[in-house]
Formats: sequence, C-alpha cells, structure tokens
Amino acid sequence: MMQLNQFTDTGALNAEFAKRLVAILRQAINERGAAYLVVSGGKTPQALFTALSQVDLAWDKVTVLLADDRWLDDTQNDSNERLVKAVLLQHNAKAAKFISLYADTASAFDGVAQVLPRIAGLPTFDAVILGMGEDGHTASLFPCSEQIQAGLAADAPAVLAVQPETAPYERISLSLPRLLNSRHLFLHLVGANKLAVLNKAMAGQDVPAMPIRAFLHHPVAHVAVMYTEHQG
Repeated sequence: MMQLNQFTDTGALNAEFAKRLVAILRQAINERGAAYLVVSGGKTPQALFTALSQVDLAWDKVTVLLADDRWLDDTQNDSNERLVKAVLLQHNAKAAKFISLYADTASAFDGVAQVLPRIAGLPTFDAVILGMGEDGHTASLFPCSEQIQAGLAADAPAVLAVQPETAPYERISLSLPRLLNSRHLFLHLVGANKLAVLNKAMAGQDVPAMPIRAFLHHPVAHVAVMYTEHQG
C-alpha cells in the first residue's frame, strides 16, 4: 500500500510536505484537542523541520517524538534528539511538547524500562515520518541486528533497544506495531540511490532482509512516499 509522490527538487517537496503535515496536525487539534507527530533524524528532514518550525500552528497542543535515536544524550552531535531540538523545536514550534527516547543509563537495553512508560500510553499518532537506509532499514529496525524479529513482531512492545552490526551506537526504536498505529505514514526520500532501494524493497517480500517492506507491503497501512531525485 504505497503511493509515490515525486517532486522536481527538495524545495518543492518540502513545501508540499509541510503543507500536508500542517493540515494533518490542525485537523487533529480541531477534532481531538491534541496532535502527535513522529519524526526521524538525519540530514534529509532538516529543511522540512526548518519550514515546519515557522508555521503558525497551536504548537502547544502538538507532541513531537522520534521514531528512533542513537543511545546518546542531547549534548552529542550524533543525537537525533539534539537535531530535533536545534532545528524543529525552534521559532513557533518551540511551544511543542517533546518526548525523549533517552534515559541516563549506560546501555539502551537498561534504559528501555524508563523510556517505555513514556510511549506505551500514547494514543494513535497523527503522522509518522520515516526514513530509509541503503540496507532497507527504517527507524532503528536494522536487518543486521539480533533484535529485528522482536521489533517486527505483532505483539512487540512500543519501544525496544537495538544493537546494529553495521552502524555505530546502540539504538532505541519504536517497534513496527507502534509505528503502524498512525493515521498517516510518510516515507521521506532524496536521491536516485534511495529510489533504487525503494524499488528493490517493493520487488521482494523478505521483510527481515529489508524491514521497510513491513510498511510498504502492509495489507492495510498506506505509505505516502515523498521523493525527489534532486537537491535544490
């Protein structure tokens, strides 16, 4: 259940993406009094975050959290939380609530018990923005990790710790069922190489080998892919 939306460049993509997200968040606030937005880290969404941060919205009624993060506190450069606070939670969006996936423990595996209660009671998300790696991972559901089956399981807890074999740092990630529990799912991709990975994922069925397939081939979930080949 995938719809590919292609744009001429990142400027056009981010303008339309921000417009869609704001409409979703406004509708949630109007209908339920609150909105829940799940974002991903990395370079790809930074311009989108900047655009969103300046939108006139009842941000005090919006809760933002990450799909996953490296097990680093927010003073570390590779922390997704640091990125979100520095780029998205600025200007108008500074009023939004933020739920951290980090706890002050040496290991993500020790910290899950502290993070899980923050996430487990949350309602259906209004929008989830996923990214995708060259290996087909999304969030921190890595095909190379020993935890991949646990993260994909239908009865998985909302949050799990992950140790990738091909990427640095322990990770903490929302699980497949928690991410799927959203009114809108987006996959944000930039570059021809990402389209090639997407096409490979669409052409096969082995979900643990490319975890993004769990979303793309889900019988009910609808994934809107926001894609451009060109920066600009």
